[in-house]
Amino acid sequence: MGHMLIFGLGYAGGHLAERLTARGWQVTGTTQDGRNGTAAFDDDAAVLAALRSATHILSSVPPVEGADPVLVRYGEVIALAAATWVGYLSSTGVYGDAGGAWIDESAPVKGRRADRNAADSAWQSLRGDVRVFRLPGIYGPGRSILDRISEGRAHRIALPDQVFSRVHVDDIASGIFASFRGPSGVYNLADDEPCHQNCLVEWGSAMLGAPLPPLQTLDDAGLSAAARAFYAENRRVANGRAKRLLGWTPRYPSFREGLAACL
Repeated sequence: MGHMLIFGLGYAGGHLAERLTARGWQVTGTTQDGRNGTAAFDDDAAVLAALRSATHILSSVPPVEGADPVLVRYGEVIALAAATWVGYLSSTGVYGDAGGAWIDESAPVKGRRADRNAADSAWQSLRGDVRVFRLPGIYGPGRSILDRISEGRAHRIALPDQVFSRVHVDDIASGIFASFRGPSGVYNLADDEPCHQNCLVEWGSAMLGAPLPPLQTLDDAGLSAAARAFYAENRRVANGRAKRLLGWTPRYPSFREGLAACL
């Protein structure tokens, strides 16, 4: 079994850590403040010790204030580390708006966030064995439309042509596992059925026996700036490269299977 160092033990990273530990791996995780037995991100002694012994290194830390904090602080060490596998959780937001078209890994990087685009590129060029996983909206137990419906936070927005892709947190983990034996490069990890967010709200409301939220305009919904940004782009994310080169298949090919598992 290997030793995985995970920078940023959040939702996806924590889920992966549980899967690895169950398989007998050693896992070292970092958080901002070293909570829950993790190493503090700025505890250089602990992090450098882990970098020396890790066989696999993964970062799920997004850029902060225009720069990737992992690369700024530890990039040179990671570039020379003895680990045989390095991965980075990026975002399909690097593709920008595609007008609802299908996009794959050959699409140009032109997302609204220059720091996201730059981090994606920097990890690719860091060393020859890096796997960059571009992820759409992540959902899973405790973080799905079912939770937002139950808490009264779900919205139906009157943008009929808007389409999104998503990925279950289990399928992120399985894609990472599949990449251990696959070639380096960039991979989209997304489900097979992009759709409008309203489809999830309507399906989830039926599952829970909850009333449908009213159909609103984007302005009337009173969304936060981050939530409004979610609706500023429109694309369908193709996952064929991960299927072909990694032998990966999403366990939850659509939101229907994924939400059933969450319930």
